[in-house]
Amino acid sequence: GERIRDNLRILSVKPHFATSEADESLVQLLLSRWNDAKIGLDEAKEERYHVFLSFPDKNQPNSVKVLNQDGTTSFTSKEKESELTTDQTDPNILQPFLAYAPNGTVKGQLVFANEGRISDFQYLAASTNLNGTIAIVRYGGIGRVNKAINAAKFGVIGVIIYTDPKDINDGKSSPSETYPNSWYMPPSGVERGSFKENFGDQLTPYYPAKEFTYRIPESEIKGISHIPAQPIGFEDARTLICELDGPRAPDNWQGGLGCDYNLGPGFRPALNFCFSEVQVNVYNKRTIRSSANVMGLIRGAVEPDRYVIYGNHRDSWVHGAIDPSSGTAVMLEITRILGGKLKSGEWRPRRTIIFGSWGAEEFGLVGSTEFAEDYYSKLRERTVAYINVDISVFANATLRVQGTPPAQSVVFTASKEVKTPQDLTVYDNWRSHSNRSSALHGVIPRIGTLGIGSDFAPFLHYLGITCMDLAYTYDTKLTSARIYPAYHTAFDTFDYADRHIDPGFTSHQMVARTAGNVLLRLSDSLLLPLGARDYGETLDEFYTQAERFQTNLSKYHISLEPLKQAINRYKAAAESLEETIKNLSAKDMSPLKIRMINDQLMLLDRAFTNSFAFPDRLYFSHVLWATRLSSSVATFPGLADAYQTAIESDLRHDWDLVHHQLTIAIQAVDNAASTLEVVTKL
Repeated sequence: GERIRDNLRILSVKPHFATSEADESLVQLLLSRWNDAKIGLDEAKEERYHVFLSFPDKNQPNSVKVLNQDGTTSFTSKEKESELTTDQTDPNILQPFLAYAPNGTVKGQLVFANEGRISDFQYLAASTNLNGTIAIVRYGGIGRVNKAINAAKFGVIGVIIYTDPKDINDGKSSPSETYPNSWYMPPSGVERGSFKENFGDQLTPYYPAKEFTYRIPESEIKGISHIPAQPIGFEDARTLICELDGPRAPDNWQGGLGCDYNLGPGFRPALNFCFSEVQVNVYNKRTIRSSANVMGLIRGAVEPDRYVIYGNHRDSWVHGAIDPSSGTAVMLEITRILGGKLKSGEWRPRRTIIFGSWGAEEFGLVGSTEFAEDYYSKLRERTVAYINVDISVFANATLRVQGTPPAQSVVFTASKEVKTPQDLTVYDNWRSHSNRSSALHGVIPRIGTLGIGSDFAPFLHYLGITCMDLAYTYDTKLTSARIYPAYHTAFDTFDYADRHIDPGFTSHQMVARTAGNVLLRLSDSLLLPLGARDYGETLDEFYTQAERFQTNLSKYHISLEPLKQAINRYKAAAESLEETIKNLSAKDMSPLKIRMINDQLMLLDRAFTNSFAFPDRLYFSHVLWATRLSSSVATFPGLADAYQTAIESDLRHDWDLVHHQLTIAIQAVDNAASTLEVVTKL
C-alpha cells in the first residue's frame, strides 16, 4: 500500500494531459521502471501515433456571458477553478473545456433542458420555440456530446453543461461541505471531457494514425456536435438557473442549487438579468500531435504466442490522481513484483503478458484503439483476455467488476483469496454490497456489463476479446453520486485521494492483489480459467426480455423459436465442454489437447462478433454487447433498437430490419455453440 501511495504521489504531482510535457515525463518514468535491471520486464518501448486532438486556447479563454440590452456584460463564467490548495495554482492546468466542441460565438435566450435527452427537448418544445436559444443542461443520463446533438435537432444554437450537486454531491453545495473539507465537488469544480460519440482517432477510423495514414476530411467526422458547448461549475450554473423565467420545471428536473428551476426562455423581470441574453464563446483548437503508448512485455515460457493484456491509460485532464493515476499506481506495483521475480529467475509465466500504458484516452480511448487497429490480426488470433484497471479506487467500500461472462469465474476465484482489513474476503464483502441470484451458482456478486467508458472498448467491441474492468467503489446505499465527485476537475489530486478516497491505501492494495491474482491465473494456468457456461445465463435473460416482442413479431410472421433453439444448443455445448474439462485425466493432457480446449475458451467472445451487424456504427461488432441507441430493453442490442424503430414507424421496411437483426443474433449464438462443440463435429 505504501508503495502504491508513493507511485500515486509521483504520477499526479503535475497536470499531465495527453502530449503535454508532464505526460512525456511519465512516458520516460514508465520506460525507466520497466527497463530496470532488477525489477524490469523483458522489454519496454514506446509506440507513437499522430492523433487528432483538441485543446482550449490559452490566449483566448472559453466563456459563458450574460449580455445586457446595451451590449455590456453583467456576468462571466469563471475562467478557472478556485485555488483551494496549492494544486490549483499550477500554471499548466488545462482550463475547463469540452474536447472537439466546435468554435463559435452564439447568443440567445437561455432555457433549462434537464439532462438534454430527446424527451427533455420534446417537453420543452411543446410550449417553447427553441430556435435560436441557448440550453443549459446537467451532466448525467446520456453522453456529453449527445446533449448538444439532441439540442441542435430542436433549433438550439449553443449548450452549457454543469454538474448538479443533487447528482454528484448528495445535494451538498456550500464550501464548508465540499472539498477540501470532504470528498464532494466544490462549487467552482468543472467536469472536462471528450465531446464526441465514437472512440479512437477521428480522422483515421479502422487504421492506426501514423504519419503516412490517409485522413478523412474533418467535415466527414461522425458523432460530433456542430454547435458550440462549454462546461461550467455549479456556482456559475446557480447564477444562471436561479434567475430563469417561465414555468417551473417538473419535479424530477429540480436539482440542488437551492432555488426553483424554471424552464425559461430568458430571465425573470426585475432581477439582475432582466431582458438579457446568454452568450457562449468557444475558441478550441484542433490539432494533430504525437501521442505515445508505453508497452511492457514479459515473454511466456510455454505459449509465448498467447497474450494476456493488462492496461490503463496514462493521460489525465488535470492532475488525475484518481482518473487514471490510481490505476497506473497499481499497475506499477504489480510490474515491480513480477519484474523482480522475473529478473531473479524465480518465475516466468506460461503465456506472454503485455502491459499497456495508453495515451490520449481522455480524448476518446485513442491510444488503445490505435493499438487495436495496428495489431488487429495478431490480437484477434492470440489474445486470451484483456484486464482493464483505469480508476482503481472510486472509493473504499467494495470491489466493482464489469466484464463479459467468461471472466466471471476467474474474478470470483481471485477475489476469494484476498482479504479486506475487516478480515472478510474481497468476494464476501463484494457479495454483501451487490449480488444477484444465479441458477448455476446461487447468490453471487453482480458483475456489470461493459459499455465504452474506458480502454476495454476497442478490445471488446472491435476485437471480440474477453474483457474485464476492476475497481473499488462506494456503497450506493450511502451516496447517490453518479461518480466520485472530483471527476475530471482540478480537485482530483493526490491530497484528495490520500485524505478522502482511500486513506491508508488499503483499497488500492486490494485491487492490486485481486487484479494481480487474475493476471497470474490467466497467464499461468494450464487450462484457461474462463467459464463457458456463464454465457448461458446471459442468453436466457436476453431471450426472456425479447419475448415481450413476440406478439408484434407474429404479425409479420417472425418467430423467436430459432433463437431459443440456438440458445439451447449453446448451453448444451458449454455443459459438454465443462464436463470434458472436469473429467480430463493426466493421460488426456497432451499439449495439443490442452491447446485445443484453451482455444475454444479464448475464441468464445470472438464467436459472438459480426463485422456487418452494425454497419452505421464504427468499431461495434459484438452482437451481445454493443451499446443500445434507442431501446431500454436489455436484450440483443441490434434487435432491441430495430424493434423500437419498427414500433414507432410501423413500416414494413423497418420490420424487415427487425428480422435481419434477429437473424444476426441467432447466427451469433449458433457460432458460439459451434466454437464450443467437439472440434471434429459439423
